[in-house]
Amino acid sequence: MQTWTTHQIHNQFDEKQDYNLFETDIVLQQILQRYGSQDQATLSKMAQMAGSAEYYQHAELANQHPPILHAFDARGRRKDFIEFHPSWHKWMGLNRHFDTHAYPFNHPQSSSRWVEWAARFYLAGQVECGNLCPNSMTLGSIPLIQREPELWAKLGEQLLSTEYDERDVPIAQKKSIWLGMGMTEKQGGSDVRANQTIAVPIAEPGRGKAYVLTGHKWFFSAPMCDAHLVVAKTEQEGLACFFVPRWLDDGTKNNIHVQRLKDKVGNRSNSSSEVEFNQAWGIMIGEAGRGIPTIIEMANYTRLTCSVGSTAMLRQALVQCLAYTRQRKAFGKHLVEQPLMRAVLADLALETEAAMQLSFHLAHCYESDDALALAWKRIMTPASKFWICKRAVELTGEAMEVLGGNGYVDDGIMARIFKEAPVNTIWEGSGNVMCLDVLRAIAREPESMEMLFKDWASTAMHNEMLKTELQSLFKLFQQPPEELKFMGRSLVSRLVILAQAVLLTRHAPDYVADGFIQTRYSGFHGRVAGMIEAKQVDVERVLGRVLAA
Repeated sequence: MQTWTTHQIHNQFDEKQDYNLFETDIVLQQILQRYGSQDQATLSKMAQMAGSAEYYQHAELANQHPPILHAFDARGRRKDFIEFHPSWHKWMGLNRHFDTHAYPFNHPQSSSRWVEWAARFYLAGQVECGNLCPNSMTLGSIPLIQREPELWAKLGEQLLSTEYDERDVPIAQKKSIWLGMGMTEKQGGSDVRANQTIAVPIAEPGRGKAYVLTGHKWFFSAPMCDAHLVVAKTEQEGLACFFVPRWLDDGTKNNIHVQRLKDKVGNRSNSSSEVEFNQAWGIMIGEAGRGIPTIIEMANYTRLTCSVGSTAMLRQALVQCLAYTRQRKAFGKHLVEQPLMRAVLADLALETEAAMQLSFHLAHCYESDDALALAWKRIMTPASKFWICKRAVELTGEAMEVLGGNGYVDDGIMARIFKEAPVNTIWEGSGNVMCLDVLRAIAREPESMEMLFKDWASTAMHNEMLKTELQSLFKLFQQPPEELKFMGRSLVSRLVILAQAVLLTRHAPDYVADGFIQTRYSGFHGRVAGMIEAKQVDVERVLGRVLAA
């Protein structure tokens, strides 16, 4: 009798999980050693948990079961409560426990505190990206609240706490809290100056004084945070920034009405909402009339988190590709042995390490206020946010293709990363906004750009390709402002690639730096992944560096 063999499965392999994200990442280990981190043991422990089969499953469940808005109770009273799947709370608890939301501020004496924070964000972001939104916003809000003595005295301990408290109760009753933000309105989008939400003082106007807010926010992230930093205009002082809690001190809910949750392409585990303020109570923070600069300071931190988060997506996609191609066979060989596949994998590996080196170097620059570090932060934070997030969108699509149809189905991590990637290109400023911000920074502080070019020249002058590119870019940045704006995307892209090439030359093995430079400065690179020549890259060593046993 003939055996029925259709479901005797072979040459099929599950996506990789249940591994230590830190111990298998040679590049991350080397970066931490370079910046003097003493935190590897803790990071390894976090990475073991985040990479476990249990937490991969929690990530999948949190995204399969998105948050649910309960706007009213059974008798029609507003409650504006958002219900999350238990797996969301597992991930929020893990990140809170390992201080992903506040590490630099809990360890102010550490000279590598921002690099160690970036490692936490990068490790968690490889598996579950949605919960990083409240972690990111809380991180960015802390420096602003620290400059408001009365608020910091009330909130500081709860903001810095590493104990997760999921309860929806007034701030005074909580062990820890999260902060979100509200900038975007229907009519303005990125044009925050078009905001129409009005803030009226209850008594005296000015910093530290109470106001009531009336208006709306088209994107309010994330509505279950305990308070939000909100931009609104005042009658006399112009735009200002306000601390707006969800609960009032008397134990009643503030008049923040959640209209609906956004049904997003990705970022499904996280809640994003539309809200209306019906005379919601808030306190002005920062100077009157300085609402945009105040909230942009927060955005400078959250833009860094976008770069690190997209780098994490690139890393996870690369790991999944390499693990899969080492097992899957086609045309008589493992996929990883097929020349064209090797070209794609090598290209993905070079791009991922370049993103890592830039993201972590930027994080390191947040440790210091010296002139060169400030130049890196001011110019390269929006630049890297533009480029790395854009590349993540394209290359997660390439990575999905490596797994073929299996990558395209919705019950695996590859599809989830692919749908997650675009959020970082849009949140905290679209690509055009980032490029204009870079050009604005250069126009206002030309000495900062000159300082960066001088810093890069110390490395670039030893390589003809980099030297030529540096000189070409320097000339291009002398063009009239309107011409610079028109070619802003091209200029910023080239700026980032040059910065990555310099950092790889300084910190990566020669075969990585040389491979990156040879491929990125060839005539056809960048149209699709894998358009490289065999002589340009030492593929065996580049791929051997990706995933340690």
